[in-house]
Amino acid sequence: MTTRPTRLPATADAPPSPDGHPLRRSTDPAPHPLRRAGDRTPPPCTVSLVVPARNEARNIPWVFEQIPDCVDEVLLIDGDSSDATVRMAAECMPGVRLLPQSGPGKGNALRTGFLAARGEYVVMMDADGSMSPAEIPHFLHFLQHGYDFVKGSRFVAGGGSLDLTRVRRLGNRALLAVVNRLYGASLTDLCYGFCAFRRPFLDQLDLHAVGFEIEAEMIVHALRSGLRIAEVPSLELPRRSGSSNLHAVSDGTRILRTLLSERPGAHPRVPARSAP
Repeated sequence: MTTRPTRLPATADAPPSPDGHPLRRSTDPAPHPLRRAGDRTPPPCTVSLVVPARNEARNIPWVFEQIPDCVDEVLLIDGDSSDATVRMAAECMPGVRLLPQSGPGKGNALRTGFLAARGEYVVMMDADGSMSPAEIPHFLHFLQHGYDFVKGSRFVAGGGSLDLTRVRRLGNRALLAVVNRLYGASLTDLCYGFCAFRRPFLDQLDLHAVGFEIEAEMIVHALRSGLRIAEVPSLELPRRSGSSNLHAVSDGTRILRTLLSERPGAHPRVPARSAP
């Protein structure tokens, strides 16, 4: 079925043309701004993808082959893997930047990657295949349209999870309620590590966490700093191979401690003194 274009009605100031469209007046502005000879389209921002990994050799090939062309550099932060994670990453992507993390824990790995990233936009995601790199352009769209911090959510329309256990779901819901209550926010997901942010705001995020609690720390610091936050739908997939390094109860307890210690009105963090 072919749709015909709607013809505009004639007006007193603009009599109809032979084809039914109003004629333009000589005083009418140009329909589009005229470009100057020196005008240039703003260049796209560069994108760094930070992927912490520990014994994920069997999952790396799938993850790396899904990375879209909009990503300019990939940093794999190795957590002292005992398998072929590093060798597999180099084989699948010769240009990958391979960095050892400076201490144990996912938080340490991410902080290592963030400090080494060169792109204006930084994306973080897991190496176990539970997050699809094909969703990255959606995160970047919101960064390009004025947001400072973009987080994936499994609980907004279009999102979901094929791997969330009942215990993890209840824990996430309880911790999320704490954040929304303390900060007057209306977020829909908390314990999900698919995020992107503008690298110039890394100082405002002020990250110190060592373990999985870094994901919650990033969000509460973004809220506390007044960053513009967007949630985008994301589908959590089942881990493709191996077992998770997450421990629901102990890591959930660490996250709760982080939320309470960072709450508004809590004592400011005292920087650790360096050893003499």
